[in-house]
Amino acid sequence: MTYTELTQRIESAGHGLCVGIDPDPSKLPFGVGGLAEFCIGVVDATAHLAVAYKPNFAFFEALGRPGWDALDAVTQHLHGLSSKPFLIADAKRGDIGNTASRYAQGILDVMGYDAITVAPYMGRDSVEPFMRQGKWVVGLGLTSNPGADDLQQLALSDGRRVYEAVADCYLDWGTPQNLMVVAGATRPEALSALRDRMPETFFLVPGVGAQGGSAEEVVRHGAFRGTPGMGLLVNASRSIMYASSGTDWQRRAAESAESLAAEIRSAYRA
Repeated sequence: MTYTELTQRIESAGHGLCVGIDPDPSKLPFGVGGLAEFCIGVVDATAHLAVAYKPNFAFFEALGRPGWDALDAVTQHLHGLSSKPFLIADAKRGDIGNTASRYAQGILDVMGYDAITVAPYMGRDSVEPFMRQGKWVVGLGLTSNPGADDLQQLALSDGRRVYEAVADCYLDWGTPQNLMVVAGATRPEALSALRDRMPETFFLVPGVGAQGGSAEEVVRHGAFRGTPGMGLLVNASRSIMYASSGTDWQRRAAESAESLAAEIRSAYRA
């Protein structure tokens, strides 16, 4: 999916809802047979809304072969949706040379994901192998976890914060057409500073919902300024997937997704 197509998809929906797929076997609703059934059920309940889906590979990898089989089933189901959502592999790979190229080949080429999350700590040659034709890198930038302050907010001698220096590297390594940035919803002021630095770059924004981030603040601080479109994919996982543990889990997942989409849309149109 190109930059223009993603922009148009978000504009048509009026929101940038991304549904994270983070399946925890201990939280499966009553009566659900397994991980793949649950994930596919969540997808089907939200497919009329979601602009993007983001399976978190760790939740599948933790289960070994059954987990990989479930991930394959979910991936194939996502590819079969008539809405053709933007598909992000939340794999957080970060290595160099042939290793990075193999990760990219497996996830972007063979599995067919549109994008992959990447950790930039090892520098340019840990990011560039993922910049494949027609694909996207989603680079970690300003994350929503408490430990982000340990490194990302450190001040450098030139006055920049580490996350700002990383953003500047992304602008040098890629373009807004092939590189988007993870920017957490729980730090709206820093999100605004990041948008000042990257006026045309898409942000993938986790942290809304269970982590306490506000959709209204995300849109106010993070949306494009002076560039057409919203420029945001707003991710929610637990608040949608685990909206109910009862037999109404699909209906409640749909309702949770609809509520968040409405919040984003209202904030964007305000």
